[in-house]
Amino acid sequence: MAQGDGRNDWSVMKLRDLAGILPPDGGVSGDLEISGLGSDSRAIVAGDLFFALAGSRADGAAYAADAARRGAVAVVAGRDAAIGALPVPVIAVDDPRLALALSAARFFDAQPATMVAVTGTSGKTSVASFTRQIWEHDGKAAASIGTTGVTAPGREEYGSLTTPDPVALHRLLKELADAGVTHAAMEASSHGLDQRRLDGVRLAAGAFTNLGRDHMDYHPTIEDYHKAKMRLFEVLLPKGAPAVIFADDRWSEATESVARRAGLDVLTVGRKGTFITLKRAEHERYRQRAEIEAAGVIHEIDLPLAGDFQIYNALVAAGLAIATGTKTEAALGALEHLKGASGRLELVGTSASGAPVYVDYAHKPDALENVLTAVRPFTTGRVLVAFGCGGDRDRGKRPIMGEIATRLADVVIVTDDNPRSEEPASIRAAILAAAPGAIEIGDRREAIRSAIGMLNAGDTLIVAGKGHEEGQTVAGRTLPFSDHEEVRLALRGAAA
Repeated sequence: MAQGDGRNDWSVMKLRDLAGILPPDGGVSGDLEISGLGSDSRAIVAGDLFFALAGSRADGAAYAADAARRGAVAVVAGRDAAIGALPVPVIAVDDPRLALALSAARFFDAQPATMVAVTGTSGKTSVASFTRQIWEHDGKAAASIGTTGVTAPGREEYGSLTTPDPVALHRLLKELADAGVTHAAMEASSHGLDQRRLDGVRLAAGAFTNLGRDHMDYHPTIEDYHKAKMRLFEVLLPKGAPAVIFADDRWSEATESVARRAGLDVLTVGRKGTFITLKRAEHERYRQRAEIEAAGVIHEIDLPLAGDFQIYNALVAAGLAIATGTKTEAALGALEHLKGASGRLELVGTSASGAPVYVDYAHKPDALENVLTAVRPFTTGRVLVAFGCGGDRDRGKRPIMGEIATRLADVVIVTDDNPRSEEPASIRAAILAAAPGAIEIGDRREAIRSAIGMLNAGDTLIVAGKGHEEGQTVAGRTLPFSDHEEVRLALRGAAA
C-alpha cells in the first residue's frame, strides 16, 4: 500500500515493451502480459504490474504479497527490498519510483505535444493557469494541471495534489492528448520532483518562480528543498530547452547557475530580467498598469490583477508561452485578459462600506508577506488578515507567520486552518507567541464573520491559508468548508 494508483483502459502490453526500463534478465518471460500498473496493493486487479515503493510511512515491499493475492502478474522492487517468497516473479531495479514513472509514460504512450512545468515555492498554480490562458488566447487547445485540479477544453476538475502520482498523471495526459489538447502546463512540486512523478513527461520548457520556507517537515534544509526543485532543470529538461527563471528572487542566481550548467537556454524575466523586463508598474485596487520590455520593444499592459507577485507570475507565464512558440506581442497582449487562479488574491466580495474581501491560498511565510504587501498600496484604511497554520506540517513557520502578519497588517485574527491530527489550540498558540495584539478566534467560520464585522470604508480583508480548498481537516476527518462560501454568507449577513 503506497501512493494512489490508476490503470489503463485502452490496451495490454507485454513485459518486453518495457525494455530499457525494467531489466531483461531475472527469468521473467518477455511475453508476460500487463494490463495495468499500480503502487497501491488495495487497487491492484488481475493483470497489473505492482511497484513496491518505499515511502516515509510505509514500505511497499510489505504489501507485495497482498498485491500478488489480488492478481498482480509480477512485482517490481528495489534490489535490497525484503520481499520474501511470492507466487509471482519479482523484478529488481535500482530505483522503483523512476521505473514506475517511465513505465507509466510508455504504458499510456500519449501526451500533449507541448508540455511545460513550473516549480518554485509560490506562484506555481497561477503560472500554470496563466500559461494555459495565454495559449488559449492564441488559439491553442490548452490545459493546466496542479493544486486546483485540471482545466482543459470541456473539462474542469478539482484536485488535491500539486503533482499527481505517475500513473494518474500519465493516464490524464493520454486523456488530454486524445481529446485534442496540444499544450499543457503543469506544476512541479518538490515532492513530485523528488519522488520521480514527472519523469517520463516530455517537457518542452520549464520555469522557476521563487524559493521560500516550505515543506521543512520533508526537506532537512532549505538547500535540500532547492536541490529537489532543481531536478526539473538538471534531469527532466532536455539540453538546450528553455528555462524561464524569475530574476528578482534571492534564489534566482543559484537557479540560473544550475540551469546553465545543465546546458539549458536560460531566459530571465522580472525587473532584473533580460528576456522580459518589467520597467515600471502602477498599482490600482483591482488592476495594475505595467510597462514591459521584450525583444527591444516596450509594451504597456493593463493587468487585471492586483499585486506585484501577480505581475511576476504573469511574466513567467508569458516567458513560457513565448519560449514554446507564441509570438511576443500575442503573449503579452493576452495578459490583459487573464483571470486569477482560484483562491489566489481572489476578490470574493465587498462589505456594505465598500471594503474588499479577498481569499488567498497563502499558507507559508513568503506567500503571506507577498499578499499583505500587495494590498497595502491601494488600502486607505486598515489591512485585516484572518489566517492559521496547518497541523502535521512544518511547525517552525508558525511564529514566523505570526510575526509577518502583525508587522504588515493592522488587525490580525489567528484562527484554525487544517489542524489535522494536532490540537488546534497548540497551533494557534505557536502563532500567537510571535503575534502580540492578535485576536484569537479558533472557529474559522466565526473568525471570518468577526473580521467582516470589523470592516470600515477604506479597509481591506485577507482571509488566508486555504484558498480554493473545499474542506477543513480536523482530527482525521475532512469536513465541508469553503472560505469563499463563508465570506459570501458573512457579507450577506452583515448587509441584512
